[in-house]
Amino acid sequence: VREASTLQLLQLYTCLDQIQYIEWSSDSLFILCAMYKRGIVQVWSLEQPDWHCKIDEGSAGLVASCWSPDGRHILNTTEFHLRITVWSLCTKSVSYIKYPKACQQGIAFTKDGRYMAVAERRDCKDFISIFVCNDWQLLRHFDTETQDLFGIEWSPNGCVLAVWDTCLEYKILLYSLDGRLLATYRAYEWSLGIKSIAWSPSSQFLAIGSYDEKVRILNHVTWKKIIEFEHPATIANSKTIVYKEVEKSPSVETERLSFSPARALASSLFSTESKYDISQVPVSLQYIKPVADRANPKMGIGMLAFSPDNCFLATKNDNIPNAVWIWDIKKLKLFVVLEQLCAIQSFQWDPRQPRLAVCTGNSKVYLWSPAGCVSVQVPAEGDFPIVSLSWHSSGDSMVLLSKDNFCVCYLEREEI
Repeated sequence: VREASTLQLLQLYTCLDQIQYIEWSSDSLFILCAMYKRGIVQVWSLEQPDWHCKIDEGSAGLVASCWSPDGRHILNTTEFHLRITVWSLCTKSVSYIKYPKACQQGIAFTKDGRYMAVAERRDCKDFISIFVCNDWQLLRHFDTETQDLFGIEWSPNGCVLAVWDTCLEYKILLYSLDGRLLATYRAYEWSLGIKSIAWSPSSQFLAIGSYDEKVRILNHVTWKKIIEFEHPATIANSKTIVYKEVEKSPSVETERLSFSPARALASSLFSTESKYDISQVPVSLQYIKPVADRANPKMGIGMLAFSPDNCFLATKNDNIPNAVWIWDIKKLKLFVVLEQLCAIQSFQWDPRQPRLAVCTGNSKVYLWSPAGCVSVQVPAEGDFPIVSLSWHSSGDSMVLLSKDNFCVCYLEREEI
């Protein structure tokens, strides 16, 4: 555990086995470490380093573990999804939730932490149970009109639960907190359906990414489609800005370089730098035809994210792996496309402002804001392929992760 601003080591905890999952409690006082192979969860306290807790699921096994929103209960899903065990750190009591469904996203908490929805499967039918988190009492239990439920997600205001079906059936259902079906949306039939969804922070829009390379946006009043965003391989609209990443060889005139660290200097001399050029439209993007006879084909909208101010939506079409599409939500049209040299691994919005960080598996991080975009080289020795990134909640720094290293990128605040 390190101090975020200085990276000074504060605590070092040693677990019993290889850690598969790690998560902070909501108040940052406890850390959960799950060792799925051993069926064990260990919990560490930051305030009392001597205190420790070990939860052993025994022969039931363990496939998933997470905190409840209060940071004092742990939810463990046993092997074969036989049950979810709720362990209390305060009273040491145990509760059980039966028949949880084995799906990608089967547990969802409201943002205020008051309610939890659990997808269940019993008698070959899908159900949803809604629990009150402070006492784990069942509030509602109802069946859903799904063939094979794939995921659930609450709107940020906690009023609506989105439930979507397997990719073989295009269907998204919207339920109220008391279990009423508010709306059903289907875009088409007899083809691969929903791949990803994202709520806007204001809960006014629900974006649905599909295997047909389109994003459809539903409004929160009628739950009807208001717009459909296509992701074509050729961008012809002259009002769309296309930033293309181009490589440039670094200049070897070392006298001009003002920074002193020899290590950063050496790495910058031998790494290829890159910058962005603005392309003239029409622009043809690199398009990959998916292999049709394989499972999980690389096609359709695999990533979706709204900016924290609701103004922009970033998307990635897996058929065009090197491009990030940024849509203007106020005008409901394409605003910017970032065309990278490598395939997009991950992107994430700054939690405080419309600024998008992108990584593509090389040693650079890319930042876009309405003011423009920039490519930043990580000054590390050797190769540092960034595979994922995560913003600090303040928006002042982010963690960049490679396979076995991490570094923190600190961003200077502009003086207003």
